Amino acid sequence: MTDAPDPRRWKALGVCLVAGFMTLLDVSIVNVALPSIREGIGASTSELQWVVSGYALAFGLVLVPAGRLGDARGRRTMFIVGVALFTLSSLAAGLAPTAFLLVVARLVQGLGGGILNPQVSGLIQELFRGRERGRAFGMLGAVIGISTAVGPVLGGLIIRLLGVETGWRWIFFVNIPIGIAAIALSLRLLPGGPREETPTRRDLDLVGVGLLGAGVLAVLLPLVEQQEWRGDAKWALLAGGVMLLAVFVLWERRYAARGHAALVDLSLFALPSYSAGSALAMAYFSGFTGIFFVLTLYFQGGLGYSPLLAGLAVTPFAAGSAVAAALGGRVVTTAGRPLVVGGLVAVVLGLVLTDVALALHGDSRSAGWWTALPLLVGGLGSGLVISPNQTLTLTEVPVARAGTAGGVLQTGQRMGTAVGIAVVGSTYFGALSSSRGDYGQAASQGLRAAVALTTVALLIGVADVVRSRRSSRGSSARAAAGHQPAHEGHADATSQGDGEGASTPSRVGGET
Repeated sequence: MTDAPDPRRWKALGVCLVAGFMTLLDVSIVNVALPSIREGIGASTSELQWVVSGYALAFGLVLVPAGRLGDARGRRTMFIVGVALFTLSSLAAGLAPTAFLLVVARLVQGLGGGILNPQVSGLIQELFRGRERGRAFGMLGAVIGISTAVGPVLGGLIIRLLGVETGWRWIFFVNIPIGIAAIALSLRLLPGGPREETPTRRDLDLVGVGLLGAGVLAVLLPLVEQQEWRGDAKWALLAGGVMLLAVFVLWERRYAARGHAALVDLSLFALPSYSAGSALAMAYFSGFTGIFFVLTLYFQGGLGYSPLLAGLAVTPFAAGSAVAAALGGRVVTTAGRPLVVGGLVAVVLGLVLTDVALALHGDSRSAGWWTALPLLVGGLGSGLVISPNQTLTLTEVPVARAGTAGGVLQTGQRMGTAVGIAVVGSTYFGALSSSRGDYGQAASQGLRAAVALTTVALLIGVADVVRSRRSSRGSSARAAAGHQPAHEGHADATSQGDGEGASTPSRVGGET
């Protein structure tokens, strides 16, 4: 591979953004359509949670092996497979006659999304360098914010125009033209197969795939089914899932020690930027993804908003996220991890103020206006978290392992999503039941659960900033004492992180 950048890289990024838009649009559209789905095909509370969480569950199960396959067999090939599967399952979801078949279609959609998404982060790592990489991830973050903002409004508009009975079906049909366009453009613009023959191409670690999949499934299933699965048996399954994941780690170490290419290179977690960023992402996704689930149900069920009005009511958060993500992508390489910490503070503040607004005006139809500004504050903070954190987390990862590393990172995000929907959703429905239908109190309890989970991410970010600054002061002290210059060791660590010279130099996770 030459050092010259691919002249098609920005057009290729556009294709990746189209796919990212489609998968994220589907999440936010579905949230606002849940009451319509319940009325249209008689979906139960459990089935509604599965429509949302089942997607995240299936998504998370295939991210790591899909990233590995993309690294090994070619990211364009896996990208097209993922888009095609997602598009076909969108058609099946739109035609589903029962809630059970809709859940099945959503699971397949999750598989398609899980296959294509690691290829997006891997292609950005492959095609872009230095500040351009931060800009590319910033654009991805802006698209995430835009799709989240457009989704509730578009979903509400479709349901209003076509009616509750059939309108929700068209929220899945809109994926079909997007998917077809993405496949056609990817054949023209995305780079082809893997660059060279490597052990990774011949060794796909099927035992590791099975252990990881079984472990993730066993951990997430009882959380997703918490409301409907009575008794303590589910927690035994959760404990079994944790044990399976521990066995997976032991297997990966042994497999790598025998000279094979393990599914997950555990040495990635020796990179402080990667380990801290992965933990932060998992904790943050567990917190913020429940916000839309709770608020759309509250606005429609509690205040009688139409799907369109409910979508407009939660738009400030997503719109703020889109704006801030574009800005964050431009400054992350100089601001580093403190940018993410500042964003997390804004998210927590915004959610707390939203809870206060609900406490004061939760019984009024004007609640949507009172929560608009706090949600905007939270959204602006969120835009400074997701994409900047992804840039910082992957900054020292070699391009040859970019798909796998991105898959592991997104697996944590999907597990966080499922945990968050389970915790926040269960808190919401539990409070709704105990308060005998007080939607305002239920929404408030759900938001407080989201604040608690987001605060965990904030603590992880603060700890990483403190660690980085202590490490920097220690290096400076050693340099002053006559040892190796502080900048020299740091430069070696970052430049050698990628055998092809593709890693971005880092300062507190950013660029010097």
